Amino acid sequence: MKIVMHCVYFPPEVGGLESHVHYLCRGLARRGHDVTVVTSLSQPGLAAEEVIDGIRVHRTPLPSRTPLGWFAHAAGSTPRTRAAVQGADVVHAQAFPSLLPCALAMAGTSTPLVCTLHTSHFLRLAANRVFAPALGKLVELSDYNFAASKEIADVGEGLGPTIEVEVLVNGVETDIFRPQQGSLARTGGRRRLVVPRRLFPKNGVEYFVRALPAIAAGAEVDVIVIGDGPERNRLEALAAELGVADRIDFLGARPHAEMPALLCSADMAVFPSLVEATSVAALECMACGLPVAASAVGGLPQIVDDSVGGLFPPADPAALAAKVLELLGDGELDRRGATGREKVVSMWSNERLVDRHLEVYRNLVARSSS
Repeated sequence: MKIVMHCVYFPPEVGGLESHVHYLCRGLARRGHDVTVVTSLSQPGLAAEEVIDGIRVHRTPLPSRTPLGWFAHAAGSTPRTRAAVQGADVVHAQAFPSLLPCALAMAGTSTPLVCTLHTSHFLRLAANRVFAPALGKLVELSDYNFAASKEIADVGEGLGPTIEVEVLVNGVETDIFRPQQGSLARTGGRRRLVVPRRLFPKNGVEYFVRALPAIAAGAEVDVIVIGDGPERNRLEALAAELGVADRIDFLGARPHAEMPALLCSADMAVFPSLVEATSVAALECMACGLPVAASAVGGLPQIVDDSVGGLFPPADPAALAAKVLELLGDGELDRRGATGREKVVSMWSNERLVDRHLEVYRNLVARSSS
């Protein structure tokens, strides 16, 4: 089967959407399918065309990392997309900005168009009464829709009476993200927490930093924060102001290949998000055998419960600290970590994700040719 994906970002960009598309495409290519990705020249020095893990990748200019820039990229990528979709069996738009270039490129064909709705950006636009009608028209262009969380699916279906959306939680490469030797040495007898979050306001890392004095008062801990962003300087200053700078290490962004061993350097992961789809990063932590404490927002309650960690209200440092201390103190970290690993392998592996995509693709192809 010839499959074409369109997405704004693709590795070496780091993030949940990027990981999802990369591993899905790699899984499809390993099953013998012809997979092409049209994406953006999002970093200096990237090749306009290359092959990654058996995936043909075509990159076109990205004016800026803003909604306007995404749509400008979408429009500018339409000629490249039109060339890629020639002879394709199915075309897949990974997130709403990719729907328009795919639909324009496929004009006059009967090729099925699939869309996956991702990210908090979609939720924000859908909540805007000015943008919501146009967003609904975009989603109606697709023949089949997936969403990374029930929240996103419900919002997507609310955009139009004919829109149907299947919830399909993102997958994890469980042969890569697995329990293993950690790559960072421990500090004395302290427990280690990991916060694998890019440093943007929506990820709520400020509230973790504000909770850290109470956590440190109740347990011997240190913290690694993996991710970068515009909030880094402010968060480092806040940690110093609160007297916990010696307990928290901001590692910055790290290559995705380094993440399994970095995650396995910790005893527990914390996700203090204010908004969230279904977090690939949380699933990766669980696949590595880490218990997860997370905000009760977005898709996180779909994957995190008491059996694998616990939930706390968003933007509440006191509740965050109480949940982390509860989990550190009840003697069940290993059991919760093992349960999380089992759940990811059985329900949220990338193999399961590939299986379901191929099932939908084949049904759509059969319908379009009948």
